[in-house]
Amino acid sequence: MAIASPRNSLVTSFRSLRHRNFRLYWSGQLTSLVGTWMQSVAQGWLMHRLTSSPLMLGLLGFCQFMPVTLFSLWAGVIADRVDKRKLLLITQSCMALQAGVLATVVSTGAVRPWMVLVLAFAFGILNAFDLPGRQSFLVELVGKEDLPNAIALNSAAFNTARVIGPAVAGVLLATVGEGGCFWLNALSFLAVIWSLTRMHLPPHVADTARHSGLSTLRAGVRYAWDTPPLRNLLLLLGCTAGLGFQYMTLLPVYTRDILHAGPGVFGLLVSAFGVGSLLSAGLMTRQYDRAGLRRNLLIGLTSAGTGMAVFAWSRWLPLTVAMGFVSGFGLILYVATSNTMLQLTTEDRFRGRIMSLYTLMFVGTAPIGALLSGSIAQRAGAPLATSFSALVLLGGALWVAYRRRVLAARAAAGPPSSAMPGATEKMG
Repeated sequence: MAIASPRNSLVTSFRSLRHRNFRLYWSGQLTSLVGTWMQSVAQGWLMHRLTSSPLMLGLLGFCQFMPVTLFSLWAGVIADRVDKRKLLLITQSCMALQAGVLATVVSTGAVRPWMVLVLAFAFGILNAFDLPGRQSFLVELVGKEDLPNAIALNSAAFNTARVIGPAVAGVLLATVGEGGCFWLNALSFLAVIWSLTRMHLPPHVADTARHSGLSTLRAGVRYAWDTPPLRNLLLLLGCTAGLGFQYMTLLPVYTRDILHAGPGVFGLLVSAFGVGSLLSAGLMTRQYDRAGLRRNLLIGLTSAGTGMAVFAWSRWLPLTVAMGFVSGFGLILYVATSNTMLQLTTEDRFRGRIMSLYTLMFVGTAPIGALLSGSIAQRAGAPLATSFSALVLLGGALWVAYRRRVLAARAAAGPPSSAMPGATEKMG
């Protein structure tokens, strides 16, 4: 049996970077995402410094993610109709402006909690349109053959930034304050804007069919509901992400009130989640069959739930950091695998709308989870709130384990004669 050389394995793992447009996009995104993570860390720290309230942290998360709930489905309709590069140039430029306004009110000392909430809501509106555009844009940069690898490398960029951004933010928070993080984030958007303008893409061909926005939206939702693999993956993601992914909301509470530490430790905790996420994103650059992808779903949810359960009750910083690593590894392994399976199953004409449903389930369910987590923490403490999130993730793992057994039994029995080839191989 032939053994792949390390050089060939490396080429395979980074094969999407052979596409010039994707190289530009990936490098610009990496730079911008470092700034975004810096702002995310500084924003949570700022709100807790201003209010010392876990409930206000939950309200901050609600304001930032609620627009995704409201607008992401319509954003998917737009993404399927317009030039995605132009859409991203608009959203990224407006995000730079939002970061500049936040930096200004903080640097001048005018900031009040309501201002942070309003600007978080504004960011959420932009994010609702940006996320489906970015996710559905990848196939135009690399083609369908390299799409799974592009998704993995995109996730790797996100999680590399998740390591670097919070670490830098921790230093800046301790030295120059939150304003420095916000100013650097505003500047970081120039990298992705520049990369988008440098791409060589064929002219956008508009859809000549005239359908109302509402009918287009309904067609996308109907397509997802009538396709069992898409329906099951999206519903599971909505439950687990909405109720189980709320660790970031309460990290300032763990840092200040439980570990009695400062912004440096806050940045360290966020980076610990990021390092684990980066490892799982690296694993996703490998090629997996559907059985391997389903296994990743189970491993991801189990690791995330177990890590978060221990994280909730740890009072020893090294153990807390280690469990953050385990949780981060599991969360991104699960999310990146879900994204890959969705995109491999989706027809190109529905891609923007399915990615908007992915955004709705992944990000748009967060307002409910953020408010619930903040409310539980306010009444019963952060550890109990995080333990609830862990139980949701472990419940999702049990469901995936059950579905894997059902699919294995179905495969062993053989597909019905009327089934299309490979139909029983999709995640249900």
